[in-house]
Amino acid sequence: MVPRRRMIIVAMAITLAPDVRKQALASIKQYVSVNLDQDIGDLQATLLLDYVLAEIAPSIYNQAIQDAQRYFQERASDLEGVCFEREFPYWPAQRSRSR
Repeated sequence: MVPRRRMIIVAMAITLAPDVRKQALASIKQYVSVNLDQDIGDLQATLLLDYVLAEIAPSIYNQAIQDAQRYFQERASDLEGVCFEREFPYWPAQRSRSR
């Protein structure tokens, strides 16, 4: 008797809203039809989308987080230069006069 292989299903950390998921599935089906000259059903499109979300999307997500962190760190490091306001600007001409 040959042992059966078990498929391990990894929980997806990245999920899509139901309407976005529906649009993504339609897009996958259209892409395969136009570019690969094949018609696939909902099951095949769902399997492909789930694979992309589990295997590839985390890399894209992590890169986006790194890009956002870098962006905000650069802006935060120059807060004084970006957000500086001169204090007591109302009387600058009178202070420079001799009395």
